[in-house]
Amino acid sequence: MSTKAFWFCLLAGILLLSGCSLPAAAPTATMTPTLPPTATMTAVPPTATEIPSTPTPEVTPTEAIPTNLPDCTNSAKFIDDVTVKDDSEIPAGSTFTKTWRVQNTGTCTWWAGYTLTHYSAERMGAPDAVPLTLTRPGEVVDISVELTASQAVGKHEGYFVIKNPSGLIMKIDNDSRLWVKITVVKGVTATPSSTATPGSGAAATPASSGAQPANPPAAGSGPGYATVTCAYTTDAARVSQVAQAINDYRAQNGLPAYTVNAQLSEAAQAHAADMACNQLFSHGGSNGSTPRTRVAASGYAASAVTENVYGSYPPLTPEQVVLWWRTDRQDITHNQNLLSSKYKEIGVGYAFFNNFGYYVVVFATP
Repeated sequence: MSTKAFWFCLLAGILLLSGCSLPAAAPTATMTPTLPPTATMTAVPPTATEIPSTPTPEVTPTEAIPTNLPDCTNSAKFIDDVTVKDDSEIPAGSTFTKTWRVQNTGTCTWWAGYTLTHYSAERMGAPDAVPLTLTRPGEVVDISVELTASQAVGKHEGYFVIKNPSGLIMKIDNDSRLWVKITVVKGVTATPSSTATPGSGAAATPASSGAQPANPPAAGSGPGYATVTCAYTTDAARVSQVAQAINDYRAQNGLPAYTVNAQLSEAAQAHAADMACNQLFSHGGSNGSTPRTRVAASGYAASAVTENVYGSYPPLTPEQVVLWWRTDRQDITHNQNLLSSKYKEIGVGYAFFNNFGYYVVVFATP
């Protein structure tokens, strides 16, 4: 074949292949599975087993720990036995609150890391530790602990100390101890028809002329009102203002107002008078009564009863005492009672004696 014929055939072959070529293959794609967009992981809250029946109480921000210099000193001075003086008579088995007034004579600031703890002799049911409130050098503070008297009649004593955050015992005057010394006596026999003697100028509240039940307690229902003989005074304005402050607080939390009940007020006033005349800071009466037995003595038929109490020198105002219950972190039931939906009615009592003011609020539902 001539060269010219060869090139002619080659060109014809190329044209034939071009006219019969298959479609070009699609470019090979990297196979990436389609995935949903990445979601931000948000934790699902656990399912609650019970929905609270009351709004969440207000929470006070945690108090900042004060900064003390490394070489600051800790010392204290005893000022007074605010409650339960030495050799005070306490009914056997009853609860009471012992309060010491002390001054910070050192250069360290006290805070909740400083605690009152039992040291020796009888513990009297004291908790492991009682945190102190913020007390700067030179300031005076009241330190309280709730105790329970022995069942054994006679003299009893217990010793307590203040410890710093490192657990070291603080010097108090020329000692390091605070003490409680009591004389335990047999419980006073209940006297439902007892009479309280108001001082001159006493406000005319339902119980100011005497703590007498509307109906005597049923047999076997327990002690009623205690016998009180000191010249305490009452204050109708404080009583009504406490009830108003409580209901204002409930309104702020979307709760209905408590109804003030005369019988519950009678029971509250009877215990306020007992606290004032017998220097009590507890729910137990000097005759061994309880909130429930006192309510029964008033003639109120309750299915549920509870109580808030408070006493101080000088007395707090009605608004201050309600605020104290609201913000008490050692016993949150004070605030829970104020915001409860379980209780429907309240009674308020107030008694003033020997420069101390005592408040009692009884909560109940029929």
